[in-house]
Amino acid sequence: MSPKETANQNLANTIIKNMAKKNLEGYYCATSAEAVEKALSLMPEGSSVTWGGSMTLTECGLMDALKTANYEIIDRDTAKTPEEARAMYGKQVMADYFLMSTNAITMDGELVNIDGRSNRVSCLCWGPQNVIIIAGMNKVALGVESALKRVRNFAAPPNAVRLNKNTPCAQTGKCADCYSPDCICSQIVITRRSSTPNRIKVILVGEELGY
Repeated sequence: MSPKETANQNLANTIIKNMAKKNLEGYYCATSAEAVEKALSLMPEGSSVTWGGSMTLTECGLMDALKTANYEIIDRDTAKTPEEARAMYGKQVMADYFLMSTNAITMDGELVNIDGRSNRVSCLCWGPQNVIIIAGMNKVALGVESALKRVRNFAAPPNAVRLNKNTPCAQTGKCADCYSPDCICSQIVITRRSSTPNRIKVILVGEELGY
């Protein structure tokens, strides 16, 4: 392994040990392909599976893998009306597995996420029986304060652009702590522990994934 690969693995092992103290179950995979294989191995065939918006899930290949896997897929994007979307969200909350990434993770093993409509963080906090998170090592921050800065200034701006939001950060690339109607930073959730042991499973990947 290269020095960077070794350093990533060593850091991931440290974070995983810290997560275990918080009832979070952690894994490390050197590549996206390994991470996808690990995620699928954690979900028995026939399980109901859904997800929150995430570039990481697409980039690592998990979304493509789900297309040919034997799962009950709950895809909110298939809803054609607001009523269908609301009913679909009810199914998401009761899913066996909820897939997502995290906006940041601290070296101490805490998850930091900021959401617009909050459907993603709400399922992280409660509802689905299991939550599987895939995160590249680029998401690691020293502590909560630096994690929040990372999310506001390095994750939110490109996500605002991706979602065609008219926000200051989409125009300048820097957080303006705005209250814009298009703001995607409505809820800030810091997961310092899981009340249900090992409900939240985090797969750290030795690659740069997502924002």
